[in-house]
Amino acid sequence: MKRKLYYTLGLLFCVTLTFAQQPKKADRLFRDLAYVEAARAYEEYVQRTGSPSPEVLGNLADSYYFISNDTSAVKYYDRLYELQREGISEHHFARYIHSLKGAGEYEKAAGLMKEHLRQKGNEKEISRYAGQKAHLDSLEQAVSLYTVHDLESNTPRSEFGATFYGDKVVFSSTRKPSYTLYVWNQQPFLDLYAGERNATDGELYNVELFLPDIQSRYHDATITFSPDLKYIYYTTNIVKNKNKLIKDNSGTNNFHIIKGTITDGAITETESLPFNSVDYSVGHPCMSHDGKWLFFVSDMPGGYGDTDIYVVETDEEGNVVSEPRNLGGEINTAGKEMFPYYREGKLYFSSDGHYGLGRLDVFVSEQAAEGKPEFGKPENLGAPVNSNKDDFSFVIDSTRSYGYFSSNRLEGKGDDDIYYFTKEKEPCDQIVSGKVTNKNTQLALEGASVKAYDEFGDLVAEAVTETDGTYQLEVPCDDTYTFKATKPNYTTEEREVTTGETDGDEITDVDFELTNFDDLIVKEEEQEKIDVNPIYFEFDKADITPQAAEELNKVIYVMNQFPDVKIKIESHADCRGSATYNRQLTDRRAKSTQQYILETGEIDPSRIESAIGYGEDRPKVVCESCSQCSDEDHAENRRSDFIIIEK
Repeated sequence: MKRKLYYTLGLLFCVTLTFAQQPKKADRLFRDLAYVEAARAYEEYVQRTGSPSPEVLGNLADSYYFISNDTSAVKYYDRLYELQREGISEHHFARYIHSLKGAGEYEKAAGLMKEHLRQKGNEKEISRYAGQKAHLDSLEQAVSLYTVHDLESNTPRSEFGATFYGDKVVFSSTRKPSYTLYVWNQQPFLDLYAGERNATDGELYNVELFLPDIQSRYHDATITFSPDLKYIYYTTNIVKNKNKLIKDNSGTNNFHIIKGTITDGAITETESLPFNSVDYSVGHPCMSHDGKWLFFVSDMPGGYGDTDIYVVETDEEGNVVSEPRNLGGEINTAGKEMFPYYREGKLYFSSDGHYGLGRLDVFVSEQAAEGKPEFGKPENLGAPVNSNKDDFSFVIDSTRSYGYFSSNRLEGKGDDDIYYFTKEKEPCDQIVSGKVTNKNTQLALEGASVKAYDEFGDLVAEAVTETDGTYQLEVPCDDTYTFKATKPNYTTEEREVTTGETDGDEITDVDFELTNFDDLIVKEEEQEKIDVNPIYFEFDKADITPQAAEELNKVIYVMNQFPDVKIKIESHADCRGSATYNRQLTDRRAKSTQQYILETGEIDPSRIESAIGYGEDRPKVVCESCSQCSDEDHAENRRSDFIIIEK
């Protein structure tokens, strides 16, 4: 990648130059950031002299590094390292390692890095390197959650820094034809563009200049918006009257962040943010989606390295209401940290200081404290988001399912390209545990099956209870499941379980009580009957009373729990009244009972063989005469039986 705004911000003020007794033309070009021409001039000088100084080798290697010619950069970093070894500067060594990775020489890069860390003897740095390398190695063994593709809307020039703007995407590009070229890469200066987003494949169409009134003759790039889209913050060169660059005492033109107010689709007001300065650069702004924080990048004094990520608080009008706060050594390194993007408690950023695949890699860090811009150890996103080239400007939507990033990887269309990605849900499982017991005895049930089903009825997980009745299984996070406990000859019980969003959490005490089939029936002589209390009807009626319905629901429950059970219904009367009347009344009651059971729609009619009233013909208690039967005897004879004929 031919370096532009994002690398200028990180590098133009950290290149140490020594020009004594060196090629003046090449030095001047290098000092002016004209790296394409500087490399050519240094090459001519090296070929002419044969024995260049370390300063010339360093500048030549850097020139190639800054225009992303890694193979040529390695050639001269090799020579510089042979000359200086332990004396090589940290900047040159870091670029050497990145160039080696960019050229595909990973083993050499790893060996040199380990040797370098041992020589420094910094245990903290060794530990950080080892931990981040182990994480990245583990990602290489796993299936990536990301699928990426290059946008058709990219051009042979540079497109990068995509960010969401309602239904549109705004990005930076050098695609506009111009006679004014940036000396670093001999391309036009950056402008801001907006395109409509195709929701299916992320492609951008109807691309046009974004807010033309704010565009200057120089770089205008890396933009962010307030939640209500009333305010914008973007990076631009420090200029007077849009065309005269303002330089610091060293002759460097720095960058700053401009806040703009949008009214009716046009910029009505612009202002420089209070922490801007001509003496250092600030840029790459990102506003949090609640509008409370504005993250940005700067090389202001007091940082950890080349460029660090900072944050300020903002009010409802988007005004800065705090001093810049460095995010600290967990995030920032001696290298470059750039392109912060905060979304849903995660900070995404690019870095060449943390261990990665080469040059800038995208990292993510979890928010460490709710309501505070504090973040934990960063983790590399791995391939295919990252490569051995520059990967940066990562943004993702609120559902964490799609987004954009930028890269100058070799398979792109030219310079920097914008890549669209989709992301599958991260693996997340929660443990659910409980106990299954016998409802009547409260004893543990060993060998019971507990299964979890999703909303479509598909089996998700299952377990079998131990000797103590306990079980444990894993189900995916953030969903609702039906848990079903079963055991042969026992009832089935279901419970609804909703899991949370945190991987590894446990939901306990999802317990079940099952009833044995034998505890739901009574045995009389050679028959098995469903155990119900006496069913009472009003005098001379066959209507189902509430009390009768309660008992019949027990019959329905047993038949639902044990689908193989078939019954026949018998209704009986005591001996009082005529035999014909009793037979007709009990038959109506038997049929009414059958109708109630079937009207629920839960029981197939074939499972009730018959429903017959026998009147007083089959007494349970036989008296010598009807008058000799006691009230208790009459109650025993006045009954409904649900006789099991198949199970």
